[in-house]
Amino acid sequence: MSKNLFISSYCHVKNNTISFNGNVLFSDDSQDFSGFVKSAAKHLNTSYPKLYKMDNLSKLASLAADAILSEQKAQSDTALVFSNRASSLDTDRKHQASISDTNNYYPSPSIFVYTLPNICLGEISIKHQLHSENCFFVFDKFNPEHLHGNTEYLLHHKKAETVLCGWVDFDDKNYEAFLYLVSENGNIAHTVDEISRRYRSKL
Repeated sequence: MSKNLFISSYCHVKNNTISFNGNVLFSDDSQDFSGFVKSAAKHLNTSYPKLYKMDNLSKLASLAADAILSEQKAQSDTALVFSNRASSLDTDRKHQASISDTNNYYPSPSIFVYTLPNICLGEISIKHQLHSENCFFVFDKFNPEHLHGNTEYLLHHKKAETVLCGWVDFDDKNYEAFLYLVSENGNIAHTVDEISRRYRSKL
């Protein structure tokens, strides 16, 4: 018989604000995204120099993941199930710009390596030493049904002990992250309705 699953914690990152379980952890409306990341990382005591070398999507995903996994003490068999709308479009534009000018042709390897959205999963896995399943889906909009189904499968089939999942989207200056951790422990039932309710409570 399948055990009940729960959302043990969740995080939003939007409008230069990070919240954890509905409570604001950090906010700085005076900064652009780059400045916000530096200030937020300092405030959260994120000691990880590689953060500043990542693309914007990976920075966003890492901030949200850190807020949850630092509190929950990530297990090595935590799976990752992420999604967004823009894929890696923000980085793709920068890569295209580096190869469009034939008189100044210089495709940067440091940009090209981030031209897949799932690279942010690798960055999170490296930092938190995760060795479980991971996948990244692209949808027109937030899709709680799909995230719920994949998470239930991973946990009920013993593919992972916990699953960090949600939505991480970065497109030009618009960004939004909503991540939540699912396990056999917690107070919020892991249902499509509860996932949608927590997502709609975004800042």
